[in-house]
Amino acid sequence: MTKTAIAVRDVAFRYGPTDPPALDGVSADVCAGSITAILGPNGSGKSTLLHVLLGLLAPECGEVHLFGRPLGEHSRREASRLLGLVPQVEHVPFDLSVFEYALLGRAPYLGLLDTPGPADRACAQSALDAAGIAALARRPVPTLSGGERQLAMVARALAQEPRVLLLDEPTSHLDLANVRRTLGVLQSLRADGRTIVLTTHDPNAAAAIADDVLLMRQGRVIGSGPTGSVMNSERLSATYGVPVEVMAVRGRPLVLNHVLDGAADQGA
Repeated sequence: MTKTAIAVRDVAFRYGPTDPPALDGVSADVCAGSITAILGPNGSGKSTLLHVLLGLLAPECGEVHLFGRPLGEHSRREASRLLGLVPQVEHVPFDLSVFEYALLGRAPYLGLLDTPGPADRACAQSALDAAGIAALARRPVPTLSGGERQLAMVARALAQEPRVLLLDEPTSHLDLANVRRTLGVLQSLRADGRTIVLTTHDPNAAAAIADDVLLMRQGRVIGSGPTGSVMNSERLSATYGVPVEVMAVRGRPLVLNHVLDGAADQGA
């Protein structure tokens, strides 16, 4: 029986009392050791849901369970050891090296005045290895390319040794080569038993690696389940608000008419 890493039940959230719901009755399960893609246009509630899963936003109703316990029952330190976040963008205030930046991920294991020890440094090095950027360890983070910086953020999150890695639009500003590189790293992490949850507005990125997909539009779930079953023309058309044609290639869905920028604007 597959273990559930995250369970979301009837979650609703709005940013202000007069604002429309950013999340409206969202329910979903994330299986341990899988890749789950939260897919939808801009403004569909993807990032909001990710922040609710992290505990950064408190739902006005509904529940989130993390490995069988309500999220609120986990201490902040405990949750930070279970959940690692890779944001879309992260400002690095100093010219940290890539290794020093990855070492920041050890913060949940250190006291207020503690300095990283040999075990922490070894963990940071392992995180660089897992992200495929060990050769960049001495490079200052501000000198990295977009793809390299994305993988450095992955390494920093991996240094937390989280059981679940959450990524917000990890491929949105990358060229095709770096998209492939980033997705390949995520597949390797899944093979090592890590649970991955990522948001994306790109259906082909989701189709390439996700075991399960959660389709969202205007804060509601349009469909959820195994990628091959959920990502069909009817559901994707409903998700993006434009006709979307899907065909199967090597057992995976492929979106053919990629006219989704306008649909993303409609969902904002």
